[in-house]
Amino acid sequence: MAESKDFAKQAMVFAPQLYAAALRMTRNQSDAEDLVQETFLRGFRSFHTYTEGTNLRAWLFRILTNLFINSYRAKQRRPIETDLADVEDLYLYRRLGSFEAAAASLSAEDQFMDLFSDTEVKTALEDLPENFRLPVLLADVEGFAYKEIAEMLDIPVGTVMSRLHRGRKAMQRALYEYAEQRGLTGPHI
Repeated sequence: MAESKDFAKQAMVFAPQLYAAALRMTRNQSDAEDLVQETFLRGFRSFHTYTEGTNLRAWLFRILTNLFINSYRAKQRRPIETDLADVEDLYLYRRLGSFEAAAASLSAEDQFMDLFSDTEVKTALEDLPENFRLPVLLADVEGFAYKEIAEMLDIPVGTVMSRLHRGRKAMQRALYEYAEQRGLTGPHI
């Protein structure tokens, strides 16, 4: 059990990360600030339940994520369901034309991501349906493990994996469309 007097010292180091995640979740600076503030308030109030020596960052992100989900559900009495089962596999690296300007020392993933502007990647992420965007955000942007995401979202690990897969495929599709618009695609395989 942790003592409340230690909360600020231990938790505030995660404020920038929490704010960045909240901003990506809410897509609004004011809402993100409110979400982080509420996260710290709830964290402080329940810090006595935190087990010292465990992952404080994951514990705070779980609070943040739960608060966001609860507020999202309250705003949207009935969330919009999107079936992405029909999203085809668009292995972009096979469909993109050659890009010799990329440095040979970069990994294939780095070379691929350099083809897109930050705005295009951010838009592709933000356009994902909520139930896919959160797992992609927590895994690919914040670096949490599947098990941690499952705990934060209170869903089974298999569901996390499924939503990550489908969310990534949807992002891939959006990025492919950007590549097509910019003439980066080669002949279809």
